Amino acid sequence: MKMVRVPLLLLGLLMCSQGFAATAQQEKMKTCNADATTKALKGDERKAFMSDCLKAKPATQQEKMKTCNADATTKALKGDERKAYMSDCLKKK
Repeated sequence: MKMVRVPLLLLGLLMCSQGFAATAQQEKMKTCNADATTKALKGDERKAFMSDCLKAKPATQQEKMKTCNADATTKALKGDERKAYMSDCLKKK
């Protein structure tokens, strides 16, 4: 009887934990919805904005690194100045 309880308990815990975590899509929906509200969009404008916003892919870390690195090179930054710029740039984008 104990052998049956353990797997059932683990299965139950696993199913419960998934219900509490917000998915990436839900987070994206929240962000897009907040942006549309901030911009006071209504009707067809809001639908178009939400569609575009939800389709947009977030920039990957590699893309961010390339962009920030190119910007730092253009600005001729070196040493600590470059490190500080790169850190700040990667956090923003």
